[in-house]
Amino acid sequence: MRRLLLLLLALALLDVVLLLAGGRGPPAPEGDRVRAGIVFDVGGRGDKSFNDLAFLGLVRARDELGVEVEYVEPGEGADREGALRMLAARGFDLVVGVGFIFSDDIVGIAREYPDTAFACVDFAVPVDPEGRPVPPPPNVAGLKFREQEGAFLVGAAAALVSRTGRVGFVGGMDIPLIRKFEVGYRAGVRHVCPACTVIVNYAGVTGAAFKDPGKGKELALAQYGNGVDVIFHASGSTGLGVFEAARLTGGLAIGVDADQSSEAPGHVLTSMVKGVDVAVYRMVQEVVEQRFEGGIRTLGLAEGGVGYVHGNAQGDLLPDGVVARVEDLRERIVRGEILVPERPGVP
Repeated sequence: MRRLLLLLLALALLDVVLLLAGGRGPPAPEGDRVRAGIVFDVGGRGDKSFNDLAFLGLVRARDELGVEVEYVEPGEGADREGALRMLAARGFDLVVGVGFIFSDDIVGIAREYPDTAFACVDFAVPVDPEGRPVPPPPNVAGLKFREQEGAFLVGAAAALVSRTGRVGFVGGMDIPLIRKFEVGYRAGVRHVCPACTVIVNYAGVTGAAFKDPGKGKELALAQYGNGVDVIFHASGSTGLGVFEAARLTGGLAIGVDADQSSEAPGHVLTSMVKGVDVAVYRMVQEVVEQRFEGGIRTLGLAEGGVGYVHGNAQGDLLPDGVVARVEDLRERIVRGEILVPERPGVP
């Protein structure tokens, strides 16, 4: 009875939105349709980045695989654990948490629902008291990305086009995950321009730092005013403020996660892309094909998990010579000739 009350409370607190306004895709035999549910990260849908990519993967699964899909967008201060538990209790075949913030909750809930498949984007691997990694339960797929590799490439591009020798980075929440973007970016800049300077600012130390365009604009304007001519952001919807600052000052910006060139046409040099949509789709596909396996999945340049944009519909701002140089660096990373650090102080 207590569990039922908790589930009803979770339903009341959460903004649960069905994805079925436009239909559910190809029909499947009654009772055989796979059900996939997803809970969004801070910022929710409309961030034009991380969460929207996960949504695209879910929509693709609905349209191509004929699965029944549903998403949950927690409000401010909502119980994200309750959202995950609700989907599992309702019998969903796959439950996906979008963001590292779900890692511990997914591990705990997965043990309670061993017949449900779980996936966590940007999974934070738990450690034991001695600091050793602890494998997740067998029904949990932890999706990780080598963001530093993609950031290295856009860092090299930024340095190669910079006229001032000063480039910037605006991060969202100051956490190890976003530091990976910064470290990779710095390494890429340093690789092609040892004399270049990288100016770094973070929007904050809480989840709100990923959804504060005003702060992003403030930080970016300060950087552009300090001689920076290219800024890479890894800050969710906070980055929309970076694009606005680029438009106001005539500077260049670099998008993240998805191709963000449409946010400021003529001012977006490139975007570091992250295959969150592909990862989510593949998780659903594995469940549909009954070949889902738990464990840690790490995707980088070699696996097509990260990359960068050039030659997009909004107009390619990367000169051919820069693209050729960056492509050479990409191939060298894939071959293992260049090892991109993910933490400060690691060569």
